[in-house]
Amino acid sequence: MRRVKINKRNAVIESGSMTAAGEHPIGVFDSGVGGLSVLRAVINELPNEDVIYFGDQAHVPYGSKSLLEVRDLSVEITRFLINHSAKLIVVACNTASAAALHYLREAFPEIPFVGMEPAVKPAAEHTKTGKVGVLATPATFQGELYASVVERFASNVAIFQDTCFGLVRQIELGRLSTAKTEQILRSALDPMLAEGIDTVVLGCTHYPFVIPLIESIVGPEVNVIDPAPAIARQVRRLLESKQLLSRDLVRGKITFYTTGDNHRMGLLINKLLGESHPVQKARWRKGGIVKP
Repeated sequence: MRRVKINKRNAVIESGSMTAAGEHPIGVFDSGVGGLSVLRAVINELPNEDVIYFGDQAHVPYGSKSLLEVRDLSVEITRFLINHSAKLIVVACNTASAAALHYLREAFPEIPFVGMEPAVKPAAEHTKTGKVGVLATPATFQGELYASVVERFASNVAIFQDTCFGLVRQIELGRLSTAKTEQILRSALDPMLAEGIDTVVLGCTHYPFVIPLIESIVGPEVNVIDPAPAIARQVRRLLESKQLLSRDLVRGKITFYTTGDNHRMGLLINKLLGESHPVQKARWRKGGIVKP
């Protein structure tokens, strides 16, 4: 098990000079573009921070893979981000959080991690009907993290689950409002609405990009919970507690990597974030990830 150490003074040596760890980037990773919903919230909360975003599009979607495979992928991506001086890593993927978050914290104890968990707790606290719908991937539902959250916070609430098979792929293709995307969502949500849910939890970071379509299906009486803003606030709290906030007063730089098609990733970033950014290519090789 590899352990990575950071200088106890929160600094590392780079090119013969001492660079404050607070000026290092935040690392964010996901199987694809879903984590951009979390990145968007982090940028809004911490606009002066540099960020490295890693989308493992060579292996998207994670939700259909075994938890062990997702854990191994997450470990190598974490090593890549640490090698690029990440001071904190956001596991911006519910599946990867379910499969790997606990392991990552043990394997890399010097690095703070922020992971995703389905927002079942706030849903259970605010539901009036006592009936909550959760949309997530199969791996998220199978993970101990989800089971623990439901057991601790929703024992008196009826939970209705659906994996929205094919929805991640639609979003990865940029098809946010097509007839097929609507069909996938209606097949998941209509039975839940018939049961009387008044809250929908988005348990996959891809799903916030189809919130307008979800809201058009469920109507104004149903609350749709996007966990990304709460994740961004937790990132701020951790950076503050460890004195790692950037002191820069200008907008931070965002660097993007993908193991998929970097041109197509760039087009999706433009569509989903409304900004144009170059995307660098990364490749999986035996023993880890390399840049061409």
